[in-house]
Amino acid sequence: MARAVYVLALGIFAMVTGEFVVAGLMPQMARGLDVTVPQIGYLITAFAVAMAAGGPFLTVALMRVPPRTALLTLFAVFLAGNVLAATARDYAMMLAARIVTGVASQAFFGLGLSLCARLTRPEVRGRAVAVALNGLMLGTLLGLPLSTLVGERFGWRAAFWAVTLITVAAAAATLAGVPRLARAEDSGGLRAELGVFRRRRLWLVLSTSTLVIGATFSAFSYLNPILTEVTGFSPGAVPVLLIAYGAATVAGNHVVGRLGDRHAVPVLALGLLLNTVFLSGFALLAGLPVPAVVCMLGVGLVGVTMNPAMVTRVQRAGNAGPLVNTVHSSFITLGVILGSSLGAVAIDARGLRAPLWLGAVMAVAGLATLLPELTRRRALGERAARQPLQRSVG
Repeated sequence: MARAVYVLALGIFAMVTGEFVVAGLMPQMARGLDVTVPQIGYLITAFAVAMAAGGPFLTVALMRVPPRTALLTLFAVFLAGNVLAATARDYAMMLAARIVTGVASQAFFGLGLSLCARLTRPEVRGRAVAVALNGLMLGTLLGLPLSTLVGERFGWRAAFWAVTLITVAAAAATLAGVPRLARAEDSGGLRAELGVFRRRRLWLVLSTSTLVIGATFSAFSYLNPILTEVTGFSPGAVPVLLIAYGAATVAGNHVVGRLGDRHAVPVLALGLLLNTVFLSGFALLAGLPVPAVVCMLGVGLVGVTMNPAMVTRVQRAGNAGPLVNTVHSSFITLGVILGSSLGAVAIDARGLRAPLWLGAVMAVAGLATLLPELTRRRALGERAARQPLQRSVG
């Protein structure tokens, strides 16, 4: 595995920690900026929308730049956004900061995963993506609780300064550990990159990723109230349970990274099937602590951990270029937005178990998007099995 892949994981960790920092400090930020908690919640939505809508445009702007220079440029933009957040005098400045950091974060994901493809052999590409995406899993496991701890001890602005320091460290590691490569010349330029999106299969593949992440985040977004108000855990137990959830995502990411290269579609099918079972079980058994925790950890094992298989499948349906990877990240972010927003609607209509049922429905819909490819693979397998028999008879 190229050393630069681990450096990219550190960069993704910095971006994800910057994304999550608001979620852990909503009451403190509301008091500091003299706004309501729901208004702070809109900062999370603004970050996600900026990722989904703005990331691809920034990627296009950097396509003619060598990869390492492009990554360092994105670090500079992300750093500027975090400094603006740490020094924000009012809500408008904070909102602008979240938009800037969201756009930079999405472009970093796309360019970073594209660079993974350039730095590794095709047969280990899925494993390399899993290593890089460990930054995402560790952001959930460590970044969120650490930034929350810093914010609670030293004030919410200190949490943004901590993310700034992590960003500087990641940029320095990128400067030292990522090789100086020329910009990719085999993509045929922007026109060729855009031409890939004429393929109908690519859009179906992208929709699978949206549903995989949407199913997971319809549950993850509301784990705190579900675990406290339905399952009966104390608020103090929730951080420990979320750390356990994060550990499950790290383990699942490792397994999927090993299998995703050769078996992307079967891995996704199995993951969606298991996620349907775990989400349904969670909805049915949320009032019982032990089964609820088992199902929650199951969602952690087979939810966002499908990312390496999803990336491998998208790169094969399209290409490994930065624009395809960034648009794929936008579809993943769309899943986050849909899962969390529709989950809120479901709670208003049916209560706190409703987003778990919603997640199960989205997982089933994700399985439906895999059916054409699974059917085609089965037909090819049957045809291949018949050919040796026909030759032996002949």
